[in-house]
Amino acid sequence: MSGTPPDTGAASAWAGSGAMALSGRPDGPPLLPPGRAAAVARDLASRFADSTGAPRLDGARLLAERAAFTGHGRRGRVSSGGACRLLPTADGWAAVSCARPDDPALLGALTGTGVGDDPWPAVASWLREHTGADLAERAELLGVAAGPVRTPAPPARVPDPASPRPVKDALVVDFSALWAGPLCAHLLGLAGARVVKVETPTRPDGARYGDPGFYRLLHAGHGSVVLDPATAAGRRAMAALVDAADIVIEASRPRALARFGLDAGAAVAAGTTWVSITANGRASGRVGFGDDVAAGAGLVCRDPDLSPVFCGDAIADPLTGLTAAVLAATAPPGRGVLWDVSMTDVVAATLDPVPPVPSVAALRRGGGWVVETGAGAVPVASPVRREPAGDAPASGADTAEVLRKLGIPVA
Repeated sequence: MSGTPPDTGAASAWAGSGAMALSGRPDGPPLLPPGRAAAVARDLASRFADSTGAPRLDGARLLAERAAFTGHGRRGRVSSGGACRLLPTADGWAAVSCARPDDPALLGALTGTGVGDDPWPAVASWLREHTGADLAERAELLGVAAGPVRTPAPPARVPDPASPRPVKDALVVDFSALWAGPLCAHLLGLAGARVVKVETPTRPDGARYGDPGFYRLLHAGHGSVVLDPATAAGRRAMAALVDAADIVIEASRPRALARFGLDAGAAVAAGTTWVSITANGRASGRVGFGDDVAAGAGLVCRDPDLSPVFCGDAIADPLTGLTAAVLAATAPPGRGVLWDVSMTDVVAATLDPVPPVPSVAALRRGGGWVVETGAGAVPVASPVRREPAGDAPASGADTAEVLRKLGIPVA
């Protein structure tokens, strides 16, 4: 066993989360991630249940829940889901995602080469000759989800929750996609909120094409509305939904919302709780997904030579979803509020600003793995799934009914 373990509580939370089982190389032992993300997730879930009356969940286990559906495991310098890679740069390491249909072409633009269906050789060659700063600048310009792996900096400040607000029967309008925003909406739904998911005809939630069981888990019981922002009627209906909402969740850069005719500031002034989830805050143009954001913030495991390997499965997503749910369930009395939730800051706040050290490796014990803590050996748990409470609606299945109930003209 190498390295120095963190405090017993943090190590035990990681071991029990399922995320440690996803951390490290496929032919090696699970590695103990740095910091306190699993313990923080457990605390966030407890705080959410206490303030809303929602069912009490183990927040640490939510970090690895998607892998319990997909069956993905630890893959070293390839993310558990396969869409992100850790690659050396001229001055360190970088995390680069290729998750969207347009990403190979964007990575070709990044490298200035034709990449075909496999962008990775060209990306690896380009990175070896460029610094992490070069990558960050070009990635933001092109909308590529990539950035350098940084040593944890002094923790950024995550917004402090305000006073608890009623959640039961609140109308939640969810414009987000993938994992972080939908997890926030799912938790609010468990607390009794009415959740309406909004998609567009050309940009459905990409998670619909992922594991169907995991999608059902996060969206069962929600309404599904499809509106076309390219039409005046679609923009009017979107604006009317926002006007009717108690809580709005979105994961878009402000200029994208402006194209939809949506104004967060005006909604907040009217008393709405607005939850904005972005890779690096609303003032940044950076694009990011759970794996590259977590690695960029410094949440990686380390081999004995200090080179990074992935830990968990897109941990920035569920950790941010939990954080956003706690914030969404609070608001200053009598006022609206804009919660600007930076995924990078959420992750960074769980890490200590210390130089990297080799990760503690789990030990074989019987038929499984254990991690040694100050209080003894703790078993390393596999990811655990909750069962979906029902089916998720087809895209747009509830458009007419939702708009009718809210008195919003369909056309």
